[in-house]
Amino acid sequence: MYRTALRNVLAHKGRLLMTALAILLGTAFVSATLVFSDTLGEAMKNSYAKSYTDVSVLVTDNSAGMRFGPRGRDDAGKSEKLTDATVREIAALPGADRARGVVSGFIGVADKKGNLIGEVWSALGSNYVPDATGKDSRYPLVDGHAPAGPKEVAIDRATADKGGYHVGDTIRIASNGPAMDAKLTGIVTTDDPQITSGGTLTLMDTASAQKLLLTPGQYSSISVLAKSGTSEPALLADVTKALPKGDNFHTETGQQLTDEQTKAIAAGTDGMKTMLLVFAIISLFVSIFIIANTFTMLVAQRTKELALLRAVGASRSQVTKSVLVEALALGIGASVTGLLAGVGIGAGMQSLIHATSAGMPTGPLVIAPTTVVVTLVVGVLVTVLSAVIPAVRASRIAPVAAMSSGDQPATQKSLVVRNVIGSVITVGGLGLVVMGAATKSSSGRVPVGFGVALAMIGIFVVLPLLSRPVIALVGPLMAKLAGTPGKLARRNAVRNPRRTAATAAALTIGLTLVTGLTVLGASITDMVDKAVTSSMKADYDITTATGGLTPELATAIGKAPGVAVASPVNKAYSEFNGHSHSVFGIDAAGFEQLVQPKMLSGSASALKQGQILVDDSMAKKENLAVGSTVKVSFPEHEGTITVGGVYEGNAMISEVVMANTDLAKHDSATYLSDVLVKGTDGASPALKQSIKDATGNNPVVQVKTKQDMRDEFNKIITFALNMMYGLLGMAVVIAVIGVINTLAMSVFERKREIGMLRAIGLDRRGIKRMVRLESVVISLFGAVIGVALGTFAAWAVNRTLTSSLPTLSTVIPYGQLLLFLALAGLVGLFAALWPARQASKLDILTSIKTD
Repeated sequence: MYRTALRNVLAHKGRLLMTALAILLGTAFVSATLVFSDTLGEAMKNSYAKSYTDVSVLVTDNSAGMRFGPRGRDDAGKSEKLTDATVREIAALPGADRARGVVSGFIGVADKKGNLIGEVWSALGSNYVPDATGKDSRYPLVDGHAPAGPKEVAIDRATADKGGYHVGDTIRIASNGPAMDAKLTGIVTTDDPQITSGGTLTLMDTASAQKLLLTPGQYSSISVLAKSGTSEPALLADVTKALPKGDNFHTETGQQLTDEQTKAIAAGTDGMKTMLLVFAIISLFVSIFIIANTFTMLVAQRTKELALLRAVGASRSQVTKSVLVEALALGIGASVTGLLAGVGIGAGMQSLIHATSAGMPTGPLVIAPTTVVVTLVVGVLVTVLSAVIPAVRASRIAPVAAMSSGDQPATQKSLVVRNVIGSVITVGGLGLVVMGAATKSSSGRVPVGFGVALAMIGIFVVLPLLSRPVIALVGPLMAKLAGTPGKLARRNAVRNPRRTAATAAALTIGLTLVTGLTVLGASITDMVDKAVTSSMKADYDITTATGGLTPELATAIGKAPGVAVASPVNKAYSEFNGHSHSVFGIDAAGFEQLVQPKMLSGSASALKQGQILVDDSMAKKENLAVGSTVKVSFPEHEGTITVGGVYEGNAMISEVVMANTDLAKHDSATYLSDVLVKGTDGASPALKQSIKDATGNNPVVQVKTKQDMRDEFNKIITFALNMMYGLLGMAVVIAVIGVINTLAMSVFERKREIGMLRAIGLDRRGIKRMVRLESVVISLFGAVIGVALGTFAAWAVNRTLTSSLPTLSTVIPYGQLLLFLALAGLVGLFAALWPARQASKLDILTSIKTD
């Protein structure tokens, strides 16, 4: 029996090719994910390990650079600091070889057009610390000399190349305050991973860096190198005793820092690996339908062969094992090939990342034993388990079937049982989804998730039942457009509901996920668009890439030529009636000219009377209305305040709106987030440049129109969706393979029928049209079910987000969904090209006498 099974694999290798390709693609996705993430993780670990090669102990001042203390007041300066005296005391310890005072913070560099080079989060400013030779071994100079004054800087070579700067040039730099011009005196190199991975480095002499980033004489950290023979824990204990009193200092050994960095890198790569593996599992799940469908059709085509085996003495278990051995041989071969392909893809991904992001660390390819085992086990298990049901069906073929020919159709009883079970599961899943959506809170996400998964399983089970009525709807249209081939295509599509369902299920999975993501993206984009359009009357919103503005910059913006009205926007949190709520502070005089929330009751002018405005969600939670008094508790003040108006909740405005003058009385340490500006003549390039000039052409300052804000958000959503579409692309490719496989095998088993059609006058073109239309109908059937389920799932998820995003509503992008359906039709058309061509080439006489 085993020899027979292996001969069957070799005899039907053409029919099994597409199935093997589906397994290969799924396992290659798994293998590539594991190889790429392991290789990247190892390269990053090796690269970041260099950060602490010259550090035995690191002392960090957690309050350095903080403008406000723990309660928001400007009391950070009262805490003890790391100073030159601290550095000298630590350097004099018996186990210390040397100690280095480090100043660090954000310093951005502008290019010659005034734009920031690189990303804000990776722009580092630090101090250049020369030794007895006048050089800093941490930052070797490759050109020029060290910075030696408040208007001199050195930058790293990559930043100099990006900006087109040379020693002697004047460059523009900016920290959290106004921008300034400085002379470029030197260019350095560094092995700091933050810089080598694309960041920028700006170095100043210690005094100048302290003045710009901290306070004179203060360090943000001290790195200590141990003498030979001194252990890091022993040095750590001595350093801790030498520190000033205070709870703002944190000490760690170099090994602890390395371990923490390794854990952080592992967590990051594990997150990426998990996300990629989820999509790999989706691809393998799609493969299950193809494998099961293939073996079902192979068993049906070999009815006489299997029946003869039973007639000559083969037991049911032997027949079952023979089919499973075929699956095992196929799974092993395809999985090994998938493993090798995945290793190649992983190497290609590593090279691509390094080529497109030159600063990303790279290293030798890592092929862990886990990768090999997981890939092979998953591929083989998926294949064998997918063949279990067809194998059991094969064992039930009666010996008498050897005397008949043709497929043994599923009994009506089995279809009824399947439909009942599928209907129960589907209804239960949809019920869970509705129940979760009804909560309108995060607590409903778990039942929604389980419900969608259950409903998807139920729909897969009940797809044969759905296929007949759904495909029947297009029957008249197909007959009208394509005549006899159209009628035949519709009948072929519903002739074997199980086969049609299994083929369509692969596309259903892909379209369900794609549609759900698309509807969610469209809904969130619409919410933000409405918030910006409906509530913002200002021409420009000025922010900084670092996340905050200084009062000096806000004042300068308000005085810029062409500015009619300007107001700083302050953000704070405070307790209202004992519950914490976010506060939006704005100048009362300019509020109605800059912001226009939809007022449900009261008036926005109430701000000028020292009253507050609250959104409808807060009003409902706290049982507030116009005229209500609220007990308010700020860090510096407690009292009561009157509600002057209630407005419709808006994503751009906080729960409470308060005049800046009143907010300052309660809390002197609010966060100045942005400045809203309305121009005398509206938005214009001249006004934008005027605002930029007022900020000293600071590269960190961002002057955004309403359209800029929308575009910025849309770019994030589009990027996320495109990434998801790309990852789901593998599942779609496997679904296409499934359609091709099913049609090719269907053509093979319908040779006699096709020969008869040719004999009674249907030409080759008609045969091609029949097969192509059958493929398109099956693909559209799967796509329609997927789009419907994906839309429903997105609606439910949106409902669970209502508590945190009250203005979120479900938006159905009909144009995109119709595009998905059109693409599904094209997928079906493409998948049918080869099977249709093969069908049209069949010889009439040979086909008719096929047994």
